[in-house]
Amino acid sequence: MASATLRASVSRAWRLIALLALGASATVGRANPALPPPVQQALARAGVPATALAVVVADAAPGGLVHLAHRADVPVNPASVMKLVTTTAALDLLGPAYTWRTGVYTDGPVRDGVLAGSLYLRGDGDPKLVTERLWLLLRRVQGLGIRHVAGDIVLDRSAFALPAHDPGAFDGEPLRPYNAAPDALLIHFRVQVLIFVPDEAAGVARVALEPPLAEVTVPETVPLADGPCHDWRAALQADWSDPRRPRLAGRYPTACGERTWPLAHPEPERLAARAVAGLWAQLGGSVGGRVRDGTVPPGLAPRLLFESVPLAEVVRDVNKFSNNVMAQQLFLTLARANPGPYDGAGNGAAVATFDAARAAVRAWWAARLGPDVAPPAIDNGAGLSRDARITAAALARLLQWAYASPWMPELMASLPLAGVDGTLRRSPMGRGVAHLKTGSLADVQALAGYVHGPQGRRRVLVAIVNHPQARAARPALDALVQWAAALP
Repeated sequence: MASATLRASVSRAWRLIALLALGASATVGRANPALPPPVQQALARAGVPATALAVVVADAAPGGLVHLAHRADVPVNPASVMKLVTTTAALDLLGPAYTWRTGVYTDGPVRDGVLAGSLYLRGDGDPKLVTERLWLLLRRVQGLGIRHVAGDIVLDRSAFALPAHDPGAFDGEPLRPYNAAPDALLIHFRVQVLIFVPDEAAGVARVALEPPLAEVTVPETVPLADGPCHDWRAALQADWSDPRRPRLAGRYPTACGERTWPLAHPEPERLAARAVAGLWAQLGGSVGGRVRDGTVPPGLAPRLLFESVPLAEVVRDVNKFSNNVMAQQLFLTLARANPGPYDGAGNGAAVATFDAARAAVRAWWAARLGPDVAPPAIDNGAGLSRDARITAAALARLLQWAYASPWMPELMASLPLAGVDGTLRRSPMGRGVAHLKTGSLADVQALAGYVHGPQGRRRVLVAIVNHPQARAARPALDALVQWAAALP
């Protein structure tokens, strides 16, 4: 009996230590700072000092035992791991079944297939209004009996109030899809995709553009080339100086097979209008005026509300594939969250700004995690930032809170599964060993999520490297995951 009492006392003592450790960041910083030898060795091989790494490994349940805490109270740049804050807040504030509604309005009667007036499409911030869903939306418009719009097709993007965006400001790569900016009427992530399909009999690769863009003409074919499929994009010798008529002066390697090349549209503010005009024409529709930006006139009621996929599917895309623009759309939606019904006409929702979104997340963080857990400096909600900061201790606390929440299954399932899918599909750390969000910038490597141990035990893991050689430290993070999974 005395032995059992002693064991119970020791267990209670460890739990108290764990609660104190994750309850105050200064305490976390002093809890077992020694890194496992395999992690130290991998860091040494990478030429990265241990002082560049921030780590917490703890049992997943809130208040669980802290197994490792190293520089856990130091604010660091988490890169895309910051998406965990955005997606967790969204699941809690909006719920996994939340949907966005794109409103369709008309200001005239419809007779014999002709709308005697203008057609309005009002964006609600739908993060996944991709080509096939825009096609479905326009088919629904035609279901109203509209084949010809005598006036204009007007795109209302007033639900977001955003500063001017320079897509090349972050890293000088304006055509990279990850640099696309959010938009209340976001069409196909503001990305155009070139599709290459080799036709060996004709000696060419067929080229297609998705979505179809009015005013934009791409080459129909490009000559095939022998040899291996190495840097095939460079081999095409693409010239984007004329956004409406890109040129491909090179060749496409036959060995590449079918490939896609996603690019941010060189004129991002024109993509939505060009995509709507191009797809409307492809569906057999016509317009007497033009496709332009504008706002829905006051007093018009929506003819239909086109619902998005549910938020749980959006969260999965954001975390599995680290989609930056979708994360920013989700972040801005938090500024528009309202418990009342939204009617698609702008009622029941505020205009979204980044400042309002940051305020919404700060308020949510304080309510869920309390004033003792330092809130993140979240910037744009995607982690594509030089200024975003969070401590490993705070992120571990968030993951523990999420593990005990009703949204745990949706959040965990949204994270890449090691060796299986998403950004961890080719991970060497062990198939199925963890569900982890990845983060990567030029000087950041990060992992955060849940590690699956023996007998169904789960731990939260947060590991973030900030160093000019951060990319070389990725094996150290993999070794840390394997160490955490093997803990008894």
